[in-house]
Amino acid sequence: MIIKKYVGRTESEATEEAKRELGPNIVVMNVRPAKKTGFFSFFQPQKIEVTVALEEEAERPQRTYVPQREPKPAGRRSVEEEVAPREPIAVKGGYPQKPVDYKEDNSVIEEKLDNLSTLLEKNFLKNEQEEQTVRPSVRQEEEEIPKKPVRKAEVSEETLNFIKILYNTLIENEVDEIYVNQLTDEVEKMSKPGRPLDYALASVYQKMVLKFGKGEPIDLDKEGPRAEIFIGPTGVGKTTTIAKLATELFVTHKKKVVLLTIDTYRIAAAEQLRTYASILGIPVRVIYSVDEMAQAVDDFKEYDYLMVDTAGHSLHNDELKEEVERFIRVLEDLMECENFLVLSATTKYRDLIEIADAYSEMVAYRLIFTKMDETRAKGNLYNIRMHTGSPIAYITNGQNVPDDIAVFDAQKIVKNLLGGKS
Repeated sequence: MIIKKYVGRTESEATEEAKRELGPNIVVMNVRPAKKTGFFSFFQPQKIEVTVALEEEAERPQRTYVPQREPKPAGRRSVEEEVAPREPIAVKGGYPQKPVDYKEDNSVIEEKLDNLSTLLEKNFLKNEQEEQTVRPSVRQEEEEIPKKPVRKAEVSEETLNFIKILYNTLIENEVDEIYVNQLTDEVEKMSKPGRPLDYALASVYQKMVLKFGKGEPIDLDKEGPRAEIFIGPTGVGKTTTIAKLATELFVTHKKKVVLLTIDTYRIAAAEQLRTYASILGIPVRVIYSVDEMAQAVDDFKEYDYLMVDTAGHSLHNDELKEEVERFIRVLEDLMECENFLVLSATTKYRDLIEIADAYSEMVAYRLIFTKMDETRAKGNLYNIRMHTGSPIAYITNGQNVPDDIAVFDAQKIVKNLLGGKS
């Protein structure tokens, strides 16, 4: 069964959106007011969240089941033997579609920011009136909370209020305080008497977008063969992410793709890749040694992309870390390589720092953040981008292959971090 949530201005609007995506056979399970978040939340009209369910058979009438194959005898297989029949992948609507592009028009976002900042100015007056009647105990509690010092003589009361809301919102979204202070300091420096707040808001937005930079996905224009190597700790979704990107490359862009795994410690990882390869009809090979890796490079030299799944490991397991690094060095000596560090957006910031630093000692990498749908606080994306200096390539927001992946869009994430709609 598929269960999804939809938000609209009315129950009818949300339900219609669900029907457009899932079809007319949906069942409405729950209806409730949608939760508002962010320091812009008090401007937003109340919306309705509708939870619907759909039996998979009703949604996916073209689903094709892949029969289990008898195990092949031991020994190295030829390239031809490793290519499975081309059967349609079991995803919504038959063959997989191109991942959703979340990018919005820049002018549209700026217009929204302008409108929101106008309402923000009105809200400051309301807050000041309410503060006059606040209970002494509440005011005392607020005074006990450490506040970032500001130069009151140089900054208007309006700007002070904006800085306070900006600071609290970014902290709530788990942006590291070091980076929050950098942003609020810049607001103080640019504030001048008579300058409208929309200038400060747009400036913070633009600075954060620039600091994030553009998403840097796999380059489709370069000639192969090339190795796309996926590294990262266990449990972050490397194998599923590889399947999503392999599907995109093979089905949408008609590239020749092969799946390789050196993760021989988890049987499930190899079997999962075999399943995806069988559905797509592309080769897959389990690599046990550096010699086998070199042989695979030679066997698949006519292919465009070698998608390499590596073993996740504890940061304190030096032996396994060195083994993964040996495989990467072999590939780097034989062909052009790109490394992607796959991280979960739900991982604690301190652990993310430790993971990123450990892999930085091995290779240069781009970032992929998974499980974006499992957390409301997106601040760790900004934190790790600033800490490592590594560009973000993709984000994933679910388990569905290949739909739940998109090229990183800084504008969307910054809007979320500033209190906009997720």
